[in-house]
Amino acid sequence: MSIASGLHGRHLTRRLVQLYVGLTLYGVSSALLVRSGLGLEPWGVLHQGLAEKTGLTIGVVSIIVGAAVLLLWIPIRQKPGLGTVSNVFAIGIAMDGTLALVPDVHGLAGQVPLLALGIVLNGVATGLYIAARFGPGPRDGLMTGLHRLTGRSIRLVRTAIEVAVVATGFALGGSVGVGTVLYALAIGPLAQYFLRWFAVPEPESEGPGAAGAAPEEPSVRPEVAPETPGQAILRP
Repeated sequence: MSIASGLHGRHLTRRLVQLYVGLTLYGVSSALLVRSGLGLEPWGVLHQGLAEKTGLTIGVVSIIVGAAVLLLWIPIRQKPGLGTVSNVFAIGIAMDGTLALVPDVHGLAGQVPLLALGIVLNGVATGLYIAARFGPGPRDGLMTGLHRLTGRSIRLVRTAIEVAVVATGFALGGSVGVGTVLYALAIGPLAQYFLRWFAVPEPESEGPGAAGAAPEEPSVRPEVAPETPGQAILRP
């Protein structure tokens, strides 16, 4: 997939709206997890840890890390789509904007609802931007690329990457807690549900090799078995 591929078809406007609304909501949801203080998603732990050490905002760190991960696509021969590049910038900007507006929350009466809202909203956001079919995010593309390169299972590759990311982020001062565990358990089912909810109908001519189709993306068709590599991205 090239950056310009997929920019056609009668559902283009809807897909573009889904892409950017989804990426924005993803940044908002990540910020809510930060404000809940009960633990972040795996990559969020790394971003927060790096932000603590560098003095940069967590959104800026997210952009830098996303760009660095995207560079790792070169040796594994992954090709970015519009959604891949947009992912790098949109999420970090939305995250910093939300953190500037939402104050810290103290006490479980406020933290727990904020955590729940952040996790559910993250599932909605994931369903929106992946169903738009403009390419995977840098981190998911790294995972599927390593799966293809090494022959290891998606589950194993994903687990190895996320364990390394969480361990590094925690060592740097990132927040790991009950929210991290709940996110890991809930995000797969939530994203899978919202993928079906926001599915954009594909033209009959679009097949596995059609322009704009990314074989490593999670399929938005409900009849596809969840054992495919793309579907496995969404599993906890």
